[in-house]
Amino acid sequence: MKRIYYMLVAAGAAMVLGAGCSTYKNQSQSMTSAWVGGRPDIAAKEFGDKADKEGESKDSVVWHLEAGAAYRAAGNYSNSLTHLDAAQVQIEKYEERAKVKVANEAGAIMSNQQNLPYEGKSYDKIMLHTYKALNYLALGDADKARPEIIRAYQRQQDAVDENARRIEKAREMEAQSKEKDKVEKAKADPKFSGALDGVNKDLEGFKFYADYVNPFTVYLDGLFFLYQGTGGSDLEHAVKSLNRVIEVAGDNKFVQADLAAATNAVAGQSPGACTYVIFETGQAASLDQIRIDIPIIITKVSYVGAAFPKLARHYGEAPSLAVKAGDVQETTAPLASMDAIVGLDFKNEFPVIVTKTVVSTVAKAVATYAINEAASRSDAWVGLLTKVATAAAGAAMNIADTRTWTTLPKEFQVAKIVTPADRKLTLSAGSSAPVEVTLLDGEVNVVYAKSVTATTPLLVSQFKLK
Repeated sequence: MKRIYYMLVAAGAAMVLGAGCSTYKNQSQSMTSAWVGGRPDIAAKEFGDKADKEGESKDSVVWHLEAGAAYRAAGNYSNSLTHLDAAQVQIEKYEERAKVKVANEAGAIMSNQQNLPYEGKSYDKIMLHTYKALNYLALGDADKARPEIIRAYQRQQDAVDENARRIEKAREMEAQSKEKDKVEKAKADPKFSGALDGVNKDLEGFKFYADYVNPFTVYLDGLFFLYQGTGGSDLEHAVKSLNRVIEVAGDNKFVQADLAAATNAVAGQSPGACTYVIFETGQAASLDQIRIDIPIIITKVSYVGAAFPKLARHYGEAPSLAVKAGDVQETTAPLASMDAIVGLDFKNEFPVIVTKTVVSTVAKAVATYAINEAASRSDAWVGLLTKVATAAAGAAMNIADTRTWTTLPKEFQVAKIVTPADRKLTLSAGSSAPVEVTLLDGEVNVVYAKSVTATTPLLVSQFKLK
C-alpha cells in the first residue's frame, strides 16, 4: 500500500503541477510568424480565436491585447475595440480583486509564475487606451476618443504606484516564506548573483523614460487637445503635454513645431492646416527564458536549475519612413521607443521576479527532498520511481513567465508636412514597395503607417484629426 501511495503522489505531482507548462513563446509561435511575415489579418484571426477560447482564463488578457493590436493593423477597428475592451474589463477585475491575488501567489509558489493570471503590465494598460483612442479617431468618433486619451494619460501616473506595490508584495512573500533563511542565502550566493547580472546586460545602452512615461501617448494627447480642444484650458493642456514629450524624449523638430503652434494657439493664433505621418516600425522587445542555477541548502549545498525571463530584442525593422509630397520630402523622426519602455518595466520588475522564483524554487526543492526521502525509507524501488516522477514534475514546472504583448512596435516615429495642393503623398520604408496615398479632405489629416520588418508591405490608413 505504501508503494502504491508514493507512486500515486509522484504521478499526481507530475500531472497536476506540470499541466499546461508551455511557454507563451511556444503557444503563440504560429500567430507571431504570421505577424512578422506581414499578414496581420491571419495573425488577428488566430489571436482572436485563441482569446475567445480562453474566456476569462489566466492568459485571456494577453491574448485579447494581441488580437486587439493585430485587428487594428489589419484595419478592422471594430474587432480591435472588441478585444481591447475585453482585455480592459478583465484587467479592471484583477485590480478590484486584491484578496484573490494573494491566494493565487500562494498557489504559484509550488508551480510557476506563469500559472498566475496575466493582469497586464503598466505599459500594456497605457497602450490599450492609446490604441482604443486611435481606433475611435479612425472611426471618426472624437467624442469617444477623448476619454480614452485621458485614461491613457492617467495610467502613466498609476504605474509608479503599481510598481511600488509589487515590490512590497514580493518583500512580504519572502518574509512569510517558511524557508526564509535558505532564500536569503541563495540570493547572496556570488555565482547566482553573477548570473543574474548577466541577464540585465541587454538593458545597457537604453535611454529610459522617467516615471513610466510613454512619449507617444503624451504626444497623441497633445495633438488631440491642440486640434480637438474646446477652450483655453484644453490648449494649455496641449502645451503641457507637448513640452513633456520634449523633456522626456529629447529634441524632435516636428514636436518643437507643434509646441510652438500650441503656444501660439493659447495666444489666439489658430494652427494651420497640415498632415501628420505616424510610423510604427519593428517589433517591441519580448521575453525569452534562461536557466540559472540556484543554490539550495538542505543537508548540503546543491545547485538547482531555475528558469528566469530574459529580455529579447528584435531587429530587421525599417529604420525610418520617407514621406514625399511633390518636391518636398521629409523623413520620420523617432518619437518613442517601446523597447526602452518594455526594458524599463522589465528592469523594475526583475528584482520581484527573482524573489518569487527563488522562494518558489527553494520551496519545491525542500518538498521534493522530503517526498523522496520518505519514499526511499519505505522501499528502495518506490524511492527510485518517486525520484524519477518528481524530477519530471520539476522539469515541467521549470519554465519562466514569458508572456508579453508581442504585437507592439519597436518604435513610434512622426513627420509633419504642409498638406500638398494635390493632396498626394508617397510613402516608402525599407525594401517594401512605395505606397501612394490620396489624403482625405480634412484640415488636419493623420496618415498612419506600420511596418513590422524592412521587407514586409507597408500597412497604411488615415483619419481626419480636424
